[in-house]
Amino acid sequence: MKLTDIAPLKKWLELEQKINKRSGLNASVFDIDGVRITDFIKWANKLCPVIKADKKGQDYICAVAHQNIAAQAKRTHKAVIEECDAGLMKLVVPIFVNGEFLGVAGGCGYVLGNGEVDTFMVNKTIGIAEEKLMDLSDDIPVMTSEQAESHTEFIQSEIEQILKEYENRF
Repeated sequence: MKLTDIAPLKKWLELEQKINKRSGLNASVFDIDGVRITDFIKWANKLCPVIKADKKGQDYICAVAHQNIAAQAKRTHKAVIEECDAGLMKLVVPIFVNGEFLGVAGGCGYVLGNGEVDTFMVNKTIGIAEEKLMDLSDDIPVMTSEQAESHTEFIQSEIEQILKEYENRF
C-alpha cells in the first residue's frame, strides 16, 4: 500500500501547504523510501536550498537526517523532533494504516530552542565559506520545543482526518 492509495496526491499536497502555513517550516510528505511525494517547496530559510542544491549537502545532511528520523518514527510509532547535522530542526509524524508504515509527514528548517546552525560542519560538507553560511543563517527563525510539539500534534490530527476519510470509503 502507498500513500496515494489512502488519499490523492492533491490531499497530501494540501497537508504540506497547511503545515507550511501554520508552522513556516519546509513541509513534506515522504513515502517509505524517503522520497517526497509532491513537488511542493516553500523554504523555511535561505540556508536549506543551498545545502540541498549541493549533492554532498543533500546526501550527507538532508538524506541522512531524514533516514534516521523517519526510521525512529517508524520504530516508535510516534512523532520525532530532532536536528539534522546542520543544526536545524526536523519534525516528522509517522503514517500507519492497519499497522503498515506508509511514510511520514513533517517539516524542517528552523532552529530548535537554544540550538544553533553548525556552519563549521556545513562548510566541511559542501565547501561554502563559513562567512557566507553565517549570512545565509543569520535570520533563521527559532522554534521552541513546545511550538514544535504543537505542530506535531496538528500534523497528527490532520493525518488522522485523512485516514478517517479513507476508512469511511469502505
